[in-house]
Amino acid sequence: MFTGHIEEIGTVLAVDGARVVIDAPKVAAGASGSACVNGVGLTVVSEEGTLRAVLSAETRRRSTFDRVRPGARVNVEAPLTLGDPLAGHLVQGDVDAVGKVARVDDEGTARRLWIKPPERFLALIVAKGQVAVDGVSLTVAEVSRDRFAVVLVPSTLRATTLADLSVGDRVNLEPDLVTRLTRCRPHDPMESVTRVVAALPWAGRLRGANGIQKAVAQFAAGGAVVVWDPDRETEGDVVFAGARLRPQAFTFLLTQVCGHPTVPCAPEVLERLDIGPMPGPGDRHGTRPHVPVDLAAGTGTGVSAAERAATVRRLAHPDAVPEDFLRPGHVFPLAARPGGLAERAGHTEATVALCVAAGLPPVGVCCEVMNPDGTMAGAADLEIFALRWGLPLLDVDDLRRHL
Repeated sequence: MFTGHIEEIGTVLAVDGARVVIDAPKVAAGASGSACVNGVGLTVVSEEGTLRAVLSAETRRRSTFDRVRPGARVNVEAPLTLGDPLAGHLVQGDVDAVGKVARVDDEGTARRLWIKPPERFLALIVAKGQVAVDGVSLTVAEVSRDRFAVVLVPSTLRATTLADLSVGDRVNLEPDLVTRLTRCRPHDPMESVTRVVAALPWAGRLRGANGIQKAVAQFAAGGAVVVWDPDRETEGDVVFAGARLRPQAFTFLLTQVCGHPTVPCAPEVLERLDIGPMPGPGDRHGTRPHVPVDLAAGTGTGVSAAERAATVRRLAHPDAVPEDFLRPGHVFPLAARPGGLAERAGHTEATVALCVAAGLPPVGVCCEVMNPDGTMAGAADLEIFALRWGLPLLDVDDLRRHL
């Protein structure tokens, strides 16, 4: 998360394909793995007063970074941390649209900037609400048929690159988060403004080392994390630590997440418990399913949320023995690769890595997020889901870098 309060104006030093180097000594001095550059949240490496980042194809497609050139001036902000003052408004660093400057009016020492966005974006703009323009938190002054206006006061003109804008220039746009959520789901009581705001400090997209630390803290306490895999499966899973799994959490997976709950385990756990692999080559993504199990001490069929949660907790217990489990059953273990995320950047390995980072046994539960219509949740769906339930949303590549 960011605030839209620009800390310094940086300069693009070099662009080499997808790689970009930005001179930003102030932010680089305290860089924690991420930065917001012209409204785009980037994973960065700090080196000798510069920020170095790799621009994904998605970033280039959805922002003005598709035409970035050496010498360009950019707005730079470090990520918000708990306890920091909220100088602007909550900015995620996820550009929603690119707009064009339609008109610039001088108003004494201030300047009125008219921006023409795509039609779909204009529906998310409210007069006197907030908007981020090239990463700068601004108040919407007015909205007309196909454009909106913001007023740039002298301090904004001095501290940001918005003073450089002229008619025809392109700008990155991000709507106010609360407005976007309430407009997208106006009749869903679970999307009430109160709930969204209450969830914001820990919920939604988290990036960099700081974001991972926040998510691990929640995970260690028994909370859930949403892990998104944008490259391999293009799906997101809700993940819990097996040792902390409660029946209510398993019920949540079954009734709200709606995918297929599985139990990623470190391979040595399955070997110790004599739980062998399922026959066959496995699925197309290299997942390694093992024989499903139930807790032998159970009294029911093993299907209830309470029984499955108890089975998972026993799998995670260091004193568990092979005789504790019936085979086959209703809990589906998966074997993580021995090399973890470095060997395979999948949900299975991410789940085990989160357990280890939390100081817990390397056994967890993951379940794919499914939309109500039966389709798998995409990036936008996952972000709304995470905010709805107050969950951190992490990219598996970020986990691979920082765990």
